[in-house]
Amino acid sequence: MTEAFEPKITAFVCNWCTYAGADLTGTSRIKYQSNVRVLRLPCTGRIDFMLLAKAFARGSDGVIVSGCHPNDCHYTSGNYHARRRWMIYRNLMDFMGIDTRRVTFSWVSAAEGARWAELVNEVTTTVRALGPYTEYKELALTGVE
Repeated sequence: MTEAFEPKITAFVCNWCTYAGADLTGTSRIKYQSNVRVLRLPCTGRIDFMLLAKAFARGSDGVIVSGCHPNDCHYTSGNYHARRRWMIYRNLMDFMGIDTRRVTFSWVSAAEGARWAELVNEVTTTVRALGPYTEYKELALTGVE
């Protein structure tokens, strides 16, 4: 008998908002899927989207990038930089044939613990439906032709 597929999801989150929101989720004892591994960064504006590629290369089936809401960034405009980078990265993913549903870009504030739980559950359900992500390793091994 085969085991049900459980996706591995990596979350790159802002220290000031989303990480605090995820912490609030835990302290409020709100239940959510345990498939997400959180990596706390000072600001989403500093994320080099090669980190996302590295997450896929290391076995992630999905990625979440989440930070402060627009106009609430601790560093003034970091979330705007992240949003611009996401638009470019999304086009690159389309070009490479990577399903963009595997990456979720979202805003979660420090006071939105329930929103974090919702987001994690939604992403886990979506990625579970997509199945394991093996194409990245195949692309890396064979090269793009």
